[in-house]
Amino acid sequence: MQSAQLTAVDLPVGGLQTAARTVLFMALFFFLWISLNPFVDLTGEAALDPSAGNSNRLNQLVFLGLFSVILLFGMLHPLRGAVFQPLALLVPLFCWILFVSMISSHPMLGVKGVVLAVLVTVNASIYLLIPASERHFAKMIAFGTMAVLALSYFGIIFKPTLAIHQASELREPMNAGLWRGHFPHKNSAAAAMVVSTFFGLFVMRAWSRVGGAVITVLAAFFLFNTGGKTSSAMLPAIIVLAWAFERFRFLRVPIAVGGIALFNLLAVGSAVIEPFGELLTKLGIDATFTNRADIWRFAFSAIADSPILGHGFKAFWQTEELVYSGGTIETWAVAAANGHNSYLDITLMTGVPGLVLTLIWIVFLPLRDISRIKPEEQRSPLTRLYTRIWLYTLFNAGLESLFYEGGNPLWFTFLLALYGFRYQSSAQIVHSPRRLVG
Repeated sequence: MQSAQLTAVDLPVGGLQTAARTVLFMALFFFLWISLNPFVDLTGEAALDPSAGNSNRLNQLVFLGLFSVILLFGMLHPLRGAVFQPLALLVPLFCWILFVSMISSHPMLGVKGVVLAVLVTVNASIYLLIPASERHFAKMIAFGTMAVLALSYFGIIFKPTLAIHQASELREPMNAGLWRGHFPHKNSAAAAMVVSTFFGLFVMRAWSRVGGAVITVLAAFFLFNTGGKTSSAMLPAIIVLAWAFERFRFLRVPIAVGGIALFNLLAVGSAVIEPFGELLTKLGIDATFTNRADIWRFAFSAIADSPILGHGFKAFWQTEELVYSGGTIETWAVAAANGHNSYLDITLMTGVPGLVLTLIWIVFLPLRDISRIKPEEQRSPLTRLYTRIWLYTLFNAGLESLFYEGGNPLWFTFLLALYGFRYQSSAQIVHSPRRLVG
């Protein structure tokens, strides 16, 4: 039986069709969560650009092949009208990003980034239509997450020099001893383990108590060994926030909108508003978050130079103007890979209009969709999973740059939550018994 919670229609799915759906679902999952180039050596040239291994021709060909097959599936699906929705917002949004990129000093970087972002969004809008049922979805998520965890632990045991940060690394030798598994950095590994924990909790409710518990424990243990203090603190905090968000409707806007505003005020605000930063320091609060303050101050000064049009998508950080600026700009922040704040970065690249359109898409539309979900589904395992992923990403975005990052598994999973809310809000509920294994 096709779960209405995923696709809103009841479609007959045979064994061969289910197998084909499984292969397609898992292929993209592994491509994003494991990649074609796991275990990057950070003691060599890759340390200067950990994502370089993911930009080769084979990677591009595989991604385009997966995109083509998933798009074909979406076009043949009864809900093909849901693909890349809402058009009334996404078309102006991506057109604006393309426009500011075309007039920037590095237009091709922006064009490539926009194309990739659009393709990933199309994939995400179709991805939740692939599973044959909620149970099928849970089984595939369980299998995929276990594979990701197994590979990460395999690296810790058998490839420690590639799975654990080393003192010989060129960029951040101070991370020596912290786990990263097959991911390029401890922070990306920490984010992946938080989401994996959410997957485990979902699997416990939707398919297997034992399998979900194993995933949850393994992911949480790995998370604590990454040294990702923010993600480790966020994990229990998000679970509590999601619980309150789910049960108290009047808290939803304060948690989502007010929470993001407060988090960014404490972080970025303390860096650019001196009196506020001094006040926090007197209170014993360190809001610099590992010396990101210099980067945020530098980013704000760049935003002030072009607040409406921005500097172009992908056309600021790591460009030759900054890398080879030498002593003309007296701050180490010119060497930063990104702004370490998604809201700041999207404003820096696409201006205030880009930020406003983005916030409408990722914050206000989900709030509207959640309010439309039927009461009996407000506390379903799927809705709870989407809510946890959504809230975690919104808050984590205050410390990491991930908006429109096509190859980032957290960004893709975040898009799944957005479309999950959208599909849940318009679904005609078809109840089927949840049979738990274990």
